This record gives sequence, C-alpha cells and structure tokens, in this order.
Amino acid sequence: MLQIKTFIFNFINVNTYLLYDETKEAVIIDAGNVTPAENEELKNFVEKEKLNVKYIISTHPHIDHVLGNDYCRNQFGAKLLMHKAGLSIYDESYAYCIAFGFNPGQFPPADQYIQEKDIISFGKQHLEVIETPGHADGSVCLINHRENLIFVGDVLFEGSIGRTDLPTGNYDLLISSIKNKIIPLPDDMIVYSGHGDTTTIGNEKMNNPYL
Repeated sequence: MLQIKTFIFNFINVNTYLLYDETKEAVIIDAGNVTPAENEELKNFVEKEKLNVKYIISTHPHIDHVLGNDYCRNQFGAKLLMHKAGLSIYDESYAYCIAFGFNPGQFPPADQYIQEKDIISFGKQHLEVIETPGHADGSVCLINHRENLIFVGDVLFEGSIGRTDLPTGNYDLLISSIKNKIIPLPDDMIVYSGHGDTTTIGNEKMNNPYL
C-alpha cells in the first residue's frame, strides 16, 4: 500500500512528498529542503523507515521546488528526473537563489528526462507522467491510477491555479493544460499540490473560480 509523507520546506512552504510502500522503495517529489534542519528531518525519516530512495522527481523547475535536488541525490544515491523543457529555468537556479534570498547551492543535471506517458516505477507503484505547461515550461503532473491520486506541482491548487507571471508562464496554456489533462480525470481522484492542502478533481470542477 502506498504511503505518503508530506514535508513543508523552505520559507515558500513547498510540499515535498516522499512516497513509499511495503517494498521500502521510495521517490521524492519536489525536493524543497534547503536548511540543515530540513535536510536532517528528511534524512532521519528515510533512515527510520529504512527506505531506498530510487528517484527525485521535479514537477517543474522553479527554485523553491529544486533546492534539495543536490542534497537528496548525494545523500540517497537517487536519480534526478525532470522534463527537458524546463532547462531554461533550471539552468539559472543559482541566479534565482540570489534573487529569492536563498543561499546559493549546487544544482545537478538530470539523470533522466521524462515526458508525456512515461511510467516511473518504484516498489509496486507506477506514476504516469503528463505534460502540463502553463505555470512554467517543463511542468508535469504524476498520476497513480491504482491509488487514484495525482501530484500536480503548482499547476492546480484548492480553489486556485498556478501563477503565470513568472518566466515561461502562460495563462491560456495553463488553463488548457488543466481542462484537457486534469479535469477529465475521475471526480474522486485526490489532488496533491505543490503548496497548501489536498483537494479532489470533483471539488475543483465544482468550486474553482478559474475553471
């Protein structure tokens, strides 16, 4: 059975998700850890649960979601996965650290690029990749059909959507991504966003003012 541990990291309050099951294989989605205390919190949980972190997955390249990539890659020996379309932003991560007030760190290259319909497997779990640009180039969502849930990064929030005023943001493209790729999913599918609380597809269809 899939287990989901949510950490809230850095001063932008990113939801960093650690997924694992009874096999003890795990993935980290959006490694936002940046301080020594956050690194220690994540490491302690992984060690306590005796997890084997197989992948670090970036849903999109914004700085608050990639701060922990280097630490997690080195600490856990995991492969870093992201979409190639986000490289124009990811490659400038050092500069974004300065601009947003984070201590500059290292930002390793991806070990593997992911794209539409790829399947990321760990333990007994499978995550399907769907491309959802609009908030940023390289934005992807990850669907676990068996568990009926989706990780959407900053594409969709409870009662809101991702901002489009940052580089490569595009409002019309974001709305198209949501309406064509996410909203057709089952109403009872649970939505795990990059910030804030979980919601469901049905709740957003009924109540999200942007949709």
